[in-house]
Amino acid sequence: MKGSRYKVDFHTHSIISQDGGITASQYEKILRSGALDCVAITDHNETGFARIMQEKLGEQVIVGEEIATTEGELIGLYLKETIPEGISVEEAVASIKHHGGLVYVPHPFEHFRKGLQQSSIDRIIADIDIIEVFNGRGRFRGKPELALQLAMENSIPQAASSDAHGWRGLGNTSSALKEFPSRETIKKLLATATLDKTYAPFYTFFYPMFNRVKNSVILQNVTD
Repeated sequence: MKGSRYKVDFHTHSIISQDGGITASQYEKILRSGALDCVAITDHNETGFARIMQEKLGEQVIVGEEIATTEGELIGLYLKETIPEGISVEEAVASIKHHGGLVYVPHPFEHFRKGLQQSSIDRIIADIDIIEVFNGRGRFRGKPELALQLAMENSIPQAASSDAHGWRGLGNTSSALKEFPSRETIKKLLATATLDKTYAPFYTFFYPMFNRVKNSVILQNVTD
């Protein structure tokens, strides 16, 4: 550990995401290195890989999912099963809560990356557990000032996360906590967290585009 802080990344994408590329061995490597102490695997509309990794690595892995709702993307953390895509934002929140998870709002107010907009956020504001006020892939397109204002005005815990789609995007952006987090303690720990608001290297912004092509080729080869 670096000092007495535990570095956590709440938003990453494995090879199971159509635009993700982080492998099991790369997650293990980043955790062994101490660059991160805990990581949430939040694949698009899928939790299978995250659950396998949690079985293997224990509490260092948080099972999450980035759910494509009809109004934008919403993350559930500490999930036990996959929540279907294409549902309303209210249904997504209800499903996350039903499964004992936490509601995490990624890259709010963005348009390109389908962040939730104000009208959607207003309807679920009482159920939001964590707001991502800094996204490691948000250079030139993120709305960190608006996200921070939203969190502060509503007294909602804040987090900084990488949104990494490749392993070189890991370890740059994180939330440093005084204790190792759990489902029960994470919100309280974020109240005194130190947020590392560092953008990932510029070339990592091209990971999603590259991964979509690579993953589609692999899928095509498998199905032929």
